[in-house]
Order: sequence, then structure tokens, then C-alpha cells
Amino acid sequence: MKQSIFKIIAKLNTLLLPSLTKKRLDLAKASKFQLALIGWRYFVTTNALG
Repeated sequence: MKQSIFKIIAKLNTLLLPSLTKKRLDLAKASKFQLALIGWRYFVTTNALG
């Protein structure tokens, strides 16, 4: 149940949130918002897979 909810959230993330890897974002120069966005995507992806 929990995993399927995270899979739906992961699909929404890909549709709504910007892809920072396509922009070749340097993590050393990333803003706090961009780092939070990366952390959120990581959290959702790990929960969707596990």
C-alpha cells in the first residue's frame, strides 16, 4: 500500500518538478530550495523502490 502511494508521487514528481540533472546542476552551487528538491526526490524514489 505504502509503496504504491510513493509510486504515484514519483510519477507526479516527474511531471511537475523540474529535472535538475538535465540542467547539469552543480551541487556545490545549488540553492537551498534545489537541495531540498533533490532530497525530496531521493526520499520518494527510495520509498517507491523499497
